[in-house]
Amino acid sequence: MSVHDLAHQLGQYAALNPQGLPPVHLWNPPFCGDMDLRIARDGQWFYMGSPISRQPLVKLFSRVLRRDDDGEYYLVTPVEKLRIKVEDAPFIVSLVDREFVDGRQDLFMTTLTGEVFKVDENHRIWVDIDAISGEPSPYVHVRSRLHARIGRNPFYQLVAWGEERELLSTPERRVLGVCSAGIYFLIAEYPVES
Repeated sequence: MSVHDLAHQLGQYAALNPQGLPPVHLWNPPFCGDMDLRIARDGQWFYMGSPISRQPLVKLFSRVLRRDDDGEYYLVTPVEKLRIKVEDAPFIVSLVDREFVDGRQDLFMTTLTGEVFKVDENHRIWVDIDAISGEPSPYVHVRSRLHARIGRNPFYQLVAWGEERELLSTPERRVLGVCSAGIYFLIAEYPVES
């Protein structure tokens, strides 16, 4: 199936549910093979080695993306399931905003594909540390088994908004985190300087 055929088919399903996401978790179509579609680490989508420059097409594909129990990523319609490659995370957070409601901070993240969600118990932040370089890779849960890597600028913004706390169990270490929806999300841990 070509990317244009798939886009046409997906467009028909999107027209039925223009506001919400299609219920891909309910669809159980047969596996139809691999599609030469790749999401690069920087969030760019490629088809047959060429970047997909039409953002509405990328947004359409992102709405039917699913990660199954096997850890693989698929584009899913009611009638077929096509495996694609994802280098790191399928989404990239490009923007973070905050609002204060009754003195409580709520964080809102926006992905490159236009999804907006509040950081809360269903959209948790975590940070993986590269074992060799020590560099942090921050992520947030988006939906189902899908997550987003938090881009450099939004991550710096989270650090700027961060709250430092002591570790009661390890007083020689401190943590930095951000609060959203009443939950403290750890983004860094470091030793206390003497």
